[in-house]
Parts: sequence; C-alpha cells; structure tokens
Amino acid sequence: MNSIRENLERIWATLPPHVKLIAVSKTKPAEMLLEAYEAGQKYFGENYVQDLMSKQPGLPSDMEFHFIGHLQTNKVKYIAPFISCIQSVDSLKVLKEINKQASKNHRIIDCMLEFSIAENDSKFGLDIDEARELLTSDACKAMQSVRIIGVMGMGSFSDDMARTRREYKKLKQIFDELKTEFFAGNEAFKEISMGMSSDYQLAIEEGSTMVRVGTDIFGARNYQE
Repeated sequence: MNSIRENLERIWATLPPHVKLIAVSKTKPAEMLLEAYEAGQKYFGENYVQDLMSKQPGLPSDMEFHFIGHLQTNKVKYIAPFISCIQSVDSLKVLKEINKQASKNHRIIDCMLEFSIAENDSKFGLDIDEARELLTSDACKAMQSVRIIGVMGMGSFSDDMARTRREYKKLKQIFDELKTEFFAGNEAFKEISMGMSSDYQLAIEEGSTMVRVGTDIFGARNYQE
C-alpha cells in the first residue's frame, strides 16, 4: 500500500500548473491530514462542520480548508473564523449568512456557487436561472465580506464517462456564461471545481481548475451519516 506522500506525488505529477488539488479529507483523522500537509499538500476539502471543528484546532494554522459539503446556515458561524473557501453555496440565504459571519470575524471569505449538473439530479445546487437571480439581487450586490471566485459541481457517481463528460461540459458552459454576464472584469472569478478520484483527468480536459481527490490520496472512505 502506497503512503500518502507517494499518492500525492503521483497525483501532482499529472496536474497542469493551473490546477489546484483539493485533498478531500472528510472523515479522516487529523494525523492523516498532517501527513499530507507535511508532504506538501496545501488545500483540504471537508464535508462536515462537526468533523472539521474537531480536527482544525490541532492542525497547522496555514492549512487551507475548503468546505465542499452541504452547508446549513446555522453552522456557518463555526467555520467563518478560519475557512479559506466555501465551495458549496447553493442559495442566497447561505451566502447572506456567510457574509454576515465573515463580517463579524473581519474577514472576506472566498465562495463558489454550487450547481446541480448530475443528470440523475440527486445533488444539491443551483441552476443557471437561480444563479442569475442570486447575482442580480440587491442583497448580493451589497455584500462586502464575500468574494465569489467561481463555480463547483458534482458529477454523477457513474462509470459512464460520456455522461460525466457532458456534466462537466455543462459546468464549464455555466462558468463561461456567468463570467461574461457578471464577472467580465473580475480576475478573482476564475475557478471551476469539478472532478474526483475516478474522473479528475477528464474534468481537467473539460476546464477544471480544482480537483477534489480523496480516495486516491487517503484510501477508501469512512462513511458517516
């Protein structure tokens, strides 16, 4: 069995310079995250607020955590002091709460809009019309403590790579439309987070700038409710 360092080095070797590796560390113990950090991994993806809260205080302060799971508004306050990016913004309500809690902590929090791209339609996320409504709202325009840096999507859990490619093409098209309509002069809006262990190379081909890889780094998942 390869070490975490060996797994990371193998994956890094396959990534273009503009693509960030988000090591999906949900349900993994802090010791494994520290092993990855000491090997040189910078960005970590967490799905569960409680799990993240139990690990983060004992880890190096310069580890950058991306929240990638479904985020309830009443949990935002717990991660607002330290989270680097919230990738899973799927409503104006959540974005407003992030802005509120970021302001309380005198921070600007990077956010990404999550879109529902899976053809089986079982995932959280916006559609393009909902995103336009969010971005044109007075509430969004008034926000001073969040910075929208891109889009995120979850492909279908499927061996059908043709379907996965269609889903990733869809997210890239959404990104392009939003860039043109709302962020044309905004250099910060540049990220497309899509792709995981089984298909990240395909996602990169379709325009991904962030790949979320867990199993290929840390081994099989520990499932939790």
